[in-house]
Amino acid sequence: MGKSTRIKRIGILTGGGDCPGLNAVIRGVAKPAHDNGLSVMGILDGFEGLVEGKAIELYNKDVSGILARGGTILGSSNKGDPYHWPEDVDGEIKIFDRSKNAKKYYDAWGLDALIAIGGDGTMHISRKLGEMGMNIVGVPKTIDNDLEATDLTFGHDSAVYVVSEAIDRLHTTASSHHRVMVIEVMGRYAGWIALNGGLAGGADVILLPEMPFDWDVLYDRVVNRNIMGKRFSIVCVAEGAKPKNGKMVVKAKDIKRTDPIQLGGIGEVVAKNISKNTGLETRFTVLGHLQRGGSPTPFDRILSTKFGVNAINLAINKQFGHMVALKGNQIQSVRIEDAIAKQKLVTPGDQAVQAGHAVGISFGTKSL
Repeated sequence: MGKSTRIKRIGILTGGGDCPGLNAVIRGVAKPAHDNGLSVMGILDGFEGLVEGKAIELYNKDVSGILARGGTILGSSNKGDPYHWPEDVDGEIKIFDRSKNAKKYYDAWGLDALIAIGGDGTMHISRKLGEMGMNIVGVPKTIDNDLEATDLTFGHDSAVYVVSEAIDRLHTTASSHHRVMVIEVMGRYAGWIALNGGLAGGADVILLPEMPFDWDVLYDRVVNRNIMGKRFSIVCVAEGAKPKNGKMVVKAKDIKRTDPIQLGGIGEVVAKNISKNTGLETRFTVLGHLQRGGSPTPFDRILSTKFGVNAINLAINKQFGHMVALKGNQIQSVRIEDAIAKQKLVTPGDQAVQAGHAVGISFGTKSL
């Protein structure tokens, strides 16, 4: 490209919930950007910083040594949607459109491109900002792994590792006390964390949002294990799991969020019902934000670095409105609007589900 049209300044933000690997992406973007003579602005606290004008210059020293660090050096927020901006008006929370503020600071900072790191919500916002004239490149981040356009999102492998390690630990206490142990994991409307974490940890039952479970099948599973001399069971339940003809358990609603529903509590419900209807001693554990914390796994460090490097390459080559994506072993790019067209959910035919059936894992459904 001609020198006069070459991009010179980029912004980078981390939207939505935090997860391991965000700093690795920031590093993967900033170091090549600096090597290509670009200046890098780190926007603080996700889209909040874009609306409120909070940002810092990122220099090479700022991104050195952060590869293995969890969280994000820029801060993040899942309540900063410029198109769903909460403000306190006379003691009442009201929602406003503050997207013009975002565009104002984008222009004021002299940004030629903005690299937005986040999940489904971040990519939806990014598409809208692109329609307002901002040059956006997306990087897919979510522990939920529910973006259809990429084989994997970074952060998922790290979350699965936490779940599998937790199940390993629950095995020892469950076998010692002859209990049923229920572990509730994140994932919202997608069951990938429960499926992969439960499979890796050797759970006896995995309950998923996409496959409503039958209470009687669940009870029979843990009772039959007890009769056969296996005096403990591990039940891995996704926070969005629900029984047939039942509803997801909603912990709270927060209108400050674009999606106000906060799931949580199904683990306790499952544990109490198992204890009540089988007589087996049952306990439950909610992993919660432990799944978001800590250092990224080696896989996520590598994937995050590759995503970051390829994202800055897209920006340099002016392939705006695109998101980097993992396809097989290669990093490719897809249009952001295509990336958010469909949510990736678990299906009964998924190989991991079939493998689970083959090794004796129950999904709380009657055999096909």
